[in-house]
Amino acid sequence: MALEDGLVLAGRSFTGPGEAAGEVVFNTSMTGYQEILTDPSYRGQIVTMTYPLVGNYGVNWEDVESCGVQVEGFIVKEYHAHPSNWRAQGDLAAYLQAAGKLGLEGLDTRAITKRLRVVGAMRGIISTEDLDPQRLVRRVREEVPNMEGLDLVPLVTCRQPYWWDGKLPPPTPDRGLGGGVSVDLAALWRQRSGKKVILCDFGVKFNILRCLQARGLEVLVVPAATPAADILALNPDGIVLSNGPGDPAAVTYAIDNVRQCLGSKPMFGICLGHQLMGLALGGRTFKLKFGHRGANQPVKNRLTGRVEITSQNHGFAVDIDSIPDPQVELTHINLNDGTLEGLRHPKLGAFSVQYHPEASPGPHDANYLFDEFMRLIMGI
Repeated sequence: MALEDGLVLAGRSFTGPGEAAGEVVFNTSMTGYQEILTDPSYRGQIVTMTYPLVGNYGVNWEDVESCGVQVEGFIVKEYHAHPSNWRAQGDLAAYLQAAGKLGLEGLDTRAITKRLRVVGAMRGIISTEDLDPQRLVRRVREEVPNMEGLDLVPLVTCRQPYWWDGKLPPPTPDRGLGGGVSVDLAALWRQRSGKKVILCDFGVKFNILRCLQARGLEVLVVPAATPAADILALNPDGIVLSNGPGDPAAVTYAIDNVRQCLGSKPMFGICLGHQLMGLALGGRTFKLKFGHRGANQPVKNRLTGRVEITSQNHGFAVDIDSIPDPQVELTHINLNDGTLEGLRHPKLGAFSVQYHPEASPGPHDANYLFDEFMRLIMGI
């Protein structure tokens, strides 16, 4: 493994030969590696786990958060090759191999994490093919793009709109912005009755869809670049802005769409969706030094005074002092570094959080956010 600051560490592959490049980040979760691997917000990143033993409970086909492995590469201290869990349907190495992803073990993940905390998240390459340290560092600096200014949403959004039925969505081997969507949205919309919401897919995690469905909502997932006019023409009961990867400021088409939709329907933003809402309200975003990634992030709800233990995965944040509208309320604050974790605009019926309320580290600390969205839809 080589980082752009010149650090090179040796390990061994537990998935066979390969190479991967991206931004190297760390996650402090003790469990949930399959959810991490399949979270589209990790596109473009190589993830290092701080917990030393990974793979001991295997993998299954129920805990995935998307249609496939999204991380570019995976680094662990020690890989456990013989899983023992009643839910296991396979082992982690085979799972990564099938996805064509490189997994390394035997590296000093503590040293990597401490380096990233001091220097910040860095570009890197992991490889079993190029073993020349100096050349590998040079390649990192010359070949791996910076995350700032990078729009990765086209790599993870759905290609065609679909109704969420609790199953994997239609396969989308040619994922892209979906600008040439041929589906008749109006005809698709008429297929369902009841309370119906539009979810703008910037890289949605399946559990967000499950949480909305569990509250009786019919959820139509649409590609990231679906025009605001097309969304509003359907007259949905609400709009959800999903999580996703990359620099929010680079997703200009989504910012414009969110701005046009604000105030027309109840709106709920999550993670990247929160950042896009902040930008649409006139705010700014900035890159965090090493981000928030883990299942133990303390967040204070300023409206209730309660502290929530949250699951997070983001490298950018909304500047807490940048939103000019005095009607915007800053609702949640990260207790580790004081950054903004939530906002709302009561007059526009819009709110958002930076963390992942569909995850369960609390385990139910953030469930109320989906209920709050339902109250807005019901007009309560």
